[in-house]
Amino acid sequence: MSKLSLPKDRIKVLLLENVHANAVSFLRRQGYTTIDARGAALSGDDLKAAIADVHMLGIRSRTQVTAEVLAAADKLMAIGCFSIGTDQVDLDAARHRGIPVFNAPYSNTRSVAELVLAEIICLLRGLMEKSWAAHEGAWMKTADGSHEARGKTLGIVGYGHIGSQLSVLAEALGMRVIYHDIVEKLAIGNASPAGDLDTVLREADVVSLHVPSTAETRDMIGARELGLMKPGSHLINAARGEVVDIEALAQALRDGHLAGAAVDVFPKEPGGANEEFRSPLRGLRSVILSPHVGGSTLEAQANIGTEVAEKLVKYSDNGSTAGAVNFVEVTLPQQADCSRFLHIHRNEPGVLSAINGIFTDRGMNIAGEYLRTDGEIGYVVVDVAAEIEAGMGIRKALAAVPGTIRTRFLI
Repeated sequence: MSKLSLPKDRIKVLLLENVHANAVSFLRRQGYTTIDARGAALSGDDLKAAIADVHMLGIRSRTQVTAEVLAAADKLMAIGCFSIGTDQVDLDAARHRGIPVFNAPYSNTRSVAELVLAEIICLLRGLMEKSWAAHEGAWMKTADGSHEARGKTLGIVGYGHIGSQLSVLAEALGMRVIYHDIVEKLAIGNASPAGDLDTVLREADVVSLHVPSTAETRDMIGARELGLMKPGSHLINAARGEVVDIEALAQALRDGHLAGAAVDVFPKEPGGANEEFRSPLRGLRSVILSPHVGGSTLEAQANIGTEVAEKLVKYSDNGSTAGAVNFVEVTLPQQADCSRFLHIHRNEPGVLSAINGIFTDRGMNIAGEYLRTDGEIGYVVVDVAAEIEAGMGIRKALAAVPGTIRTRFLI
């Protein structure tokens, strides 16, 4: 390999927050050996110091990668969020520094669906109240308010990977499934699309939310929507904390309009185990409260470890950005007897022409060229059918192109 490229065994990888061992083993199998795996999250000056000479960073949900932190990491070329969400990273700041961010949006799908299925049964049987009473010495042996899941209607709001898998599991219990999604989705099994959100709320015995956090979904379930739900029905939120107006939900439960709820995500969550969890839902015996553990299974964490590590390696090895959440997605073929150059730049006129000129001026034939832009940032990958030697001045010439943010050689 030419000395123009940084060898894999010199690419520094920092993994924080007990990222699953699958990630470490996969990276090592691919030839990455300078791996620093630490158990704790880092912040402030400690984080800045730790990533000053790091090329790839892996985190979970507690490490906050701000614009200020990114400014201290000149060598950083990619970030892997070993989680579903990416709120812990300033995605825009990373993009403008030419740093793609990868995550694992589907690796915990089964884990979340199974938790929701368990909550459906617990809510329909009133197990929370009966368990609480038993712990206090009472004996609530009664069938009042206790129902089978079979024959009941489950309303799923958001029919993506988790919602559709929950649909299959619920049907296996004999439930009737209806769903609503802002994008038209093909029904799986015997599930039926509802005309709109209000229809789901009015018809379902249990409503389960599986939508992303967007401006449109913020407080999408408020007092009005809760009022539309059937008296005695149940609400489950394993999506995002901002989706439900918690105060309104607590009131609907106190008033007896809803029989119960299960909530795994909250608008404000503790920063760690030593911080008290506060919520107006505390103390309500018909509510299942869980500390954002929908995807927290050993199986899900193992899958996430492998998936994100694979994406980091693919980007490092051949420049593919498939799966990046803040960057144009380019799926690239393997290099075949050519030298590959990656160029990230501001999307300005003349950049591509200038890049091509650097190679044509040196009599080099371009074997392949891939370009994607998002309006602000451009990403071009050039395969050149020629031997590249130090002293040709290509690196310096590419870096001097107006608008250049970052260049990499894969030679």
